[in-house]
Amino acid sequence: MSRRPLTLAVLALVAVFALAACDSGDSASDPSDAPGAYIVSAEEAVEIIEAGEATVIDVRTPAEYAQAHVEGAVNIDVDGADFADQIAELDPDEQYLVYCQSGNRSAQAAAQMEDVGITDIADAGGLADLAAAGAPVE
Repeated sequence: MSRRPLTLAVLALVAVFALAACDSGDSASDPSDAPGAYIVSAEEAVEIIEAGEATVIDVRTPAEYAQAHVEGAVNIDVDGADFADQIAELDPDEQYLVYCQSGNRSAQAAAQMEDVGITDIADAGGLADLAAAGAPVE
């Protein structure tokens, strides 16, 4: 008995799975594809900020926020004891743009925001990248 049909079947399955994994849509970063959090580049974030399309949330500590923050950003400390209460009060139908210092805390905050039913969260990463891309910082 030849092993060729079995080998061809296995290769065909591998190809199908590989093609499915390489979907050409960019659903992870395109808010129109799926609800929830998505990552945006600093340049995309600046466009959102300038257009006034989202409430900007700085999830760093109040001390970090006091040193510098995106103009008009609301400070909700992701590590604060009342973070869950504060995000539960947000309108789940609005768009939010979150950022922190490097991108770690903004990802944590976005995940928690998703958990309370917020469906449009742009994760803009870190403040330095936003400032370099032209975000208004005060």
